[in-house]
Amino acid sequence: MPGPGGNGSVTRSTLRQQIADALRDEVLAGRLQAGREFTVKEIAEQYGVSATPVREALVDLSAQGLLEADQHRGFRVHEYSVDDFRGIVEARSLVTNGMFQVLATDTARHRDPDDPQVHAAVVGVRRRAEEAQRAATAGDLTVLIGYDLRFWRELGALFGNPYLSDFLHRLRVQSWVCAVQHLRHIDDLRGHLWCGHTDLVDALMRRDLSKARSIIADHDAGSLALIERLAAE
Repeated sequence: MPGPGGNGSVTRSTLRQQIADALRDEVLAGRLQAGREFTVKEIAEQYGVSATPVREALVDLSAQGLLEADQHRGFRVHEYSVDDFRGIVEARSLVTNGMFQVLATDTARHRDPDDPQVHAAVVGVRRRAEEAQRAATAGDLTVLIGYDLRFWRELGALFGNPYLSDFLHRLRVQSWVCAVQHLRHIDDLRGHLWCGHTDLVDALMRRDLSKARSIIADHDAGSLALIERLAAE
């Protein structure tokens, strides 16, 4: 049997992440709906794997706020309220504003747009922004969520602080999980989804902090108003 760090350990760790990613995608797609309960055994049988990586994956998702663990009944998809969504939106706004401030004022980290590495990263972020914007305009929620999460993950990497980037990613996932349970009830999402990704990239590359904050403020206000209306209905 391979020791710590051997192939067995790597395989289990990879499987754990794959299961966590797959279940997260199921929640984001609305196929695992809020309040749905399941056990480790059920998920292990569904994916044809042993219980250990499944249990580890479910614990990871619980730590991220997507699931709730019940010692006697297994796990349940977390149900977010509108108040939860409001708190998440406020938290992610504080994080993004802090990151924007770093980009606008911190010259010590040499974020010169003409630097080849920085330029390549910016090109990648803008490409992701365009893909997210197209999905939002088309009302394709599933595609939008995927590109939106990648967009913010790659944009966050430009700020040089992986802890902030990881925290923002977690908040974006949680906000999508909360929003999805309401957005899935709309037959045609065209015109309802935020599509300001490219405008945000352009503002940040100009170091126009005021414009970037305005774009995010509009995004947050629009998202919150939509979810509040849908929840009331």
